[in-house]
Amino acid sequence: MPEKRILKGNRRQTRAYIGLGSNSGDRVGYVQQAMQLFKDVPRIKVVECSSLYETQPHGNDRTPWFVNAVAAMETNLSAEELLDICKDIEGRLNQLHNVRPEDRSKLALGGRTKIIDLDILFFGDQVLDSENIRIPHPTIDQKAYALVPLLEIAPDLMHPKFKKTITQLHEELPEPELVYLYGTRGQ
Repeated sequence: MPEKRILKGNRRQTRAYIGLGSNSGDRVGYVQQAMQLFKDVPRIKVVECSSLYETQPHGNDRTPWFVNAVAAMETNLSAEELLDICKDIEGRLNQLHNVRPEDRSKLALGGRTKIIDLDILFFGDQVLDSENIRIPHPTIDQKAYALVPLLEIAPDLMHPKFKKTITQLHEELPEPELVYLYGTRGQ
């Protein structure tokens, strides 16, 4: 039986932005299930979620396209505790959908070993850089798949290191991958 986790948190609410993405199986379903699991965590309030987007994978043309979204959440958890929640949700969805560790090699398209990927993109205006956690997400300024959904829900959000808004970061992308509102990409 797993050990019950005690979440210490902090005293103030922090707005966090979580990137959700999947490129295997029921991509939309996995993103929706992850969102529901976040809503079930008592100390997390999902404030807003972007539309779903289909995004071009990097490199391998045979890799399925991703479904991505970004959710804004209010929480009094610490960034490390929120990261633990993200990892727990990833693991629960893998287990729920019978993705055994030995089968993960089948999912390793483009280096992925899970059916859903959850990343903390921003955690308030905090900058964290340790062995376990890097916030803001270290390559967010290069990722249209994260910036486009953020443009929808937080265009004026300021990157705490670069001192630029999401809009500015998106405008400066040198060669962005293709991003389509889900259901609008021609096959």
